[in-house]
Amino acid sequence: MRAERIFTNARLATMDPDLPGLGLVEPGMVAQAHGRILYAGPMRDMQAEEVVDCEGRWITPGLIDCHTHLVYAGSRAGEFEARLAGASYEEIARAGGGIMGTMRATRAASFDELRRAAELRLEALLAEGVTTIEIKSGYGLAPEAEYKCLEVAKSLGGAVDVVTSFLGAHGFPPEMAREDYLRLLCEEMIPHVARHRLADAVDGFCEGIAFSPEEMAQVFEAATRCRLAVKLHADQLSDLGGAALAARFGALSADHLEYTSEDGAAAMARAGSVAVLLPGAFYTLRETRLPPVASFRAHGVRMAVSTDLNPGTSPLFSLLLAMNMAATQFRLTVEECLLGVTRHAAAALGRSDVGMLKPGAKCHLAIWDIERPAELVYRIGFNPLHQRIWSAA
Repeated sequence: MRAERIFTNARLATMDPDLPGLGLVEPGMVAQAHGRILYAGPMRDMQAEEVVDCEGRWITPGLIDCHTHLVYAGSRAGEFEARLAGASYEEIARAGGGIMGTMRATRAASFDELRRAAELRLEALLAEGVTTIEIKSGYGLAPEAEYKCLEVAKSLGGAVDVVTSFLGAHGFPPEMAREDYLRLLCEEMIPHVARHRLADAVDGFCEGIAFSPEEMAQVFEAATRCRLAVKLHADQLSDLGGAALAARFGALSADHLEYTSEDGAAAMARAGSVAVLLPGAFYTLRETRLPPVASFRAHGVRMAVSTDLNPGTSPLFSLLLAMNMAATQFRLTVEECLLGVTRHAAAALGRSDVGMLKPGAKCHLAIWDIERPAELVYRIGFNPLHQRIWSAA
């Protein structure tokens, strides 16, 4: 097949699992045809309609932000002030703030208002080389409001791959009894989301201030009946066995995980679930309990890194900064950070067509003005992106 475009005179971090480490190729080239990667590897002779000289720059796969709450209305800057004054995340939530505060603003906002606000947030991520993003609902907590948020998220896919997750199990709306909302989720909302293809997965928040493990099991059973993948906010504030619960249902990922036990890590390894680490929330909440990175390594659990972009606990709009935080706070290596926003982030979304420079993958590229890949993790507040390539194929 003749290439349509060749990116030549480059250095590649392919993230190819068949190569060691980051899959480095120097010098290298990438050939594209019909929106897919035709070739990625050492320099070779190849004809193409267009040749792009990368002048020695590095190419990585386009970055993947695999855990965001991008669609919401309102601001929680007041809660930030309250936390600085000593209030805890749990205290704020129990007083009607947190998720409930954002719920009220999101319910009141129109589709267009939500979309305009989300577009501005998304632009910041795209400017850093993000080509695939996961967007959760979870701030509506009522059927029409949740569907509206998912529809907004799906409408943002004009220049980025959007993966949507239904997070109706984010909290309990104040106007409904707990058991009534759980029944509504399982019997009406999840089937509607599946039937109308509004989401790729069902997510939940398993914590003392949210859903119990038994309640989350009911949500996951409903998702399984509707043939939707599952994932879980697990073990963020306490160890309720969330990681093991997620693994029992074959979850794509379990996220946060600061309190995950050795048994939970082992269960995730057996299930193949990805551990999504969210240093922005750890930083914002001034947590001290580190996620069990050593256990994840020992058991061979793949680790992803994400912004957790949300209005309250992680108002973080930079995946590059999230990598730096993961390295400095959680002691991830450069290799772990970069795999965490490419190949392992793709696995957390159930995707095998992004996150790697490999024949057949989508031609999603980030081209960087750097001397070595470690610069993407090392620098703070600096964006060395030269060009972002995204294909709709």
